[in-house]
Amino acid sequence: MTPEKFKRKLTAILSADVKGYSRLMGADEEATVRTLQAYKEVMANSIQHHRGRVVGTAGDSVLAEFASVVDAVQCGVEIQQVLRAKNALLPETRRMEFRIGINLGDVIEEGDTIYGDGVNIAARVESLAQAGGICISGSAYEQIENKLPLRYEYLGEHEVKNISKPVRVYKAQIEPEAAPSRPPIEVASREKMAFPLPDKPSIAVLPFVNMSGDSEQEYFSDGITEEIITALSKVPNLFVISRNSTFTYKGKPVKVKQVSEELGVRYVVEGSVRRTGDRVRITAQLIDALSGHHLWAERYDRDIRDIFALQDEITMKVITALQVELTAGEMAGMIAKGTKNIDAFIKYMRAFELFNRLTKEGNAQAKRLLEEAIGLDPEYSRLYMGLALAHFYDVWLGTTESPDQSLARAFELAQKAISLDDSNAAAYGTLGLIHMMKKQYDKAIAECERAVSLDPNSAENFMRLGTVLNYAARAEEAIPYIQNAIRLNPLPPALYFVQLAVSYRDSGQYEKAIEASKKALQREPNTEYPYIHMAISYIRLGREEEARAAAAEVLRINPKFSLERYAKILPFIQPIADRVVEDLRKAGLK
Repeated sequence: MTPEKFKRKLTAILSADVKGYSRLMGADEEATVRTLQAYKEVMANSIQHHRGRVVGTAGDSVLAEFASVVDAVQCGVEIQQVLRAKNALLPETRRMEFRIGINLGDVIEEGDTIYGDGVNIAARVESLAQAGGICISGSAYEQIENKLPLRYEYLGEHEVKNISKPVRVYKAQIEPEAAPSRPPIEVASREKMAFPLPDKPSIAVLPFVNMSGDSEQEYFSDGITEEIITALSKVPNLFVISRNSTFTYKGKPVKVKQVSEELGVRYVVEGSVRRTGDRVRITAQLIDALSGHHLWAERYDRDIRDIFALQDEITMKVITALQVELTAGEMAGMIAKGTKNIDAFIKYMRAFELFNRLTKEGNAQAKRLLEEAIGLDPEYSRLYMGLALAHFYDVWLGTTESPDQSLARAFELAQKAISLDDSNAAAYGTLGLIHMMKKQYDKAIAECERAVSLDPNSAENFMRLGTVLNYAARAEEAIPYIQNAIRLNPLPPALYFVQLAVSYRDSGQYEKAIEASKKALQREPNTEYPYIHMAISYIRLGREEEARAAAAEVLRINPKFSLERYAKILPFIQPIADRVVEDLRKAGLK
């Protein structure tokens, strides 16, 4: 080797290998090789993230170098924490634990390889580490002693072959109580849960935290959460809480225990998103709230173009961790056709944020966003479903000059959504609402039932089925569907309780109807519909004074309220519609 072929440099070296690798290979070669490959990929990703470079991966070992000892140690801690979480999912006999050694030393660099005493010392220090642990040399310790929130245990001086002086060695304390890792999780109590746990795995996906420092990226992180919830919801043997409930925790310092008890679920998914240019980092973890155990944890660093494949991957990891077995048909239904256009996806998410306001202005803005998004990705099914809803709401909110034309356009768009993705359950539910407005009740019910069968965890689909049953004069049948919607979305918008009030009212349970209307007002105090249904129930109970008070609130909120216009949008069968109008007239509305 001539001087021209290599150069010397000072660098931080991370050396790692598997404790008990021969035993693992003797027990199950194929499983061991698969695990080793997966773990090496995790380590390579972490090394790259911490500005390191992998220089060797022979056998069960990994050798990497870093310009900074701080980066090397932070990388080592992260690797051990992630692998600890992954090992928790394996039987004890198959767990693969790495030892890590870190040294700051002089090395010889030839091409992509490094040699020399610095590497030898790192390997010797690594051999002194426990399985799942980290040891560092004295030279490395001097660089980081007060720079990281870690504690260190001095292990004394150790001889290294061909090194004249003994090497000081320190053990880095990376146990949960000493390392900058997750705080202890308070265990949830079955007795304190607001709802009894279902007889199948129940899960809530909390909004992924936007770590980008850019408020514009909130839509991006919210969209990832939404996609994971949507995919999980299509699995029949899971019970998945609606996004409307989990998003009430957005931006709040909540604990897993609180979420579990308030929503009545055993499992909670939480994570974070950091987008920088064309790169995105996503961390995610699945927690059993009853035991406090992390069942699965992972971190991904990917190109932004891979985001949708990554969402599917996270969903599958969660399902696997819950040991849910899927048939091929269920698998196909779960991974819905999406878009690779990030801007179209973000516009879609912004549009649905506006829909939730149920205002004329919000609906108009949502329509514009969806039309822009279709221009970006004309093959994205959900955009057409959203635009169909916008035209439907034009009729419901009274913002169209031609209800018939608006419904025809909504129908056309919903059909387009289905032609692009026949697993789009929400599109069938939207068709049900359109048929309902046309008083085609049998078709409306059939479409909403199909939506529920395609997505049995969608609170919105159960809500739509309950709604069309209400207007088809089958209010008593609607009650369990709306109650199930509320169970899937325990913190629902006011509309859920408005429709429950209709169900109770038209099945003769007037006191319950008034109670449901009051719950709707707790969520949205400035909406007229709960007061409308309260006024009708009070009239039917013979409590005219209270009915007139409720009617006065309708006029306070909407001074332009017109009984004639309201009658035109009521999709009830005619006898029920006539009775509703007459009761409101008795309450003092015109």
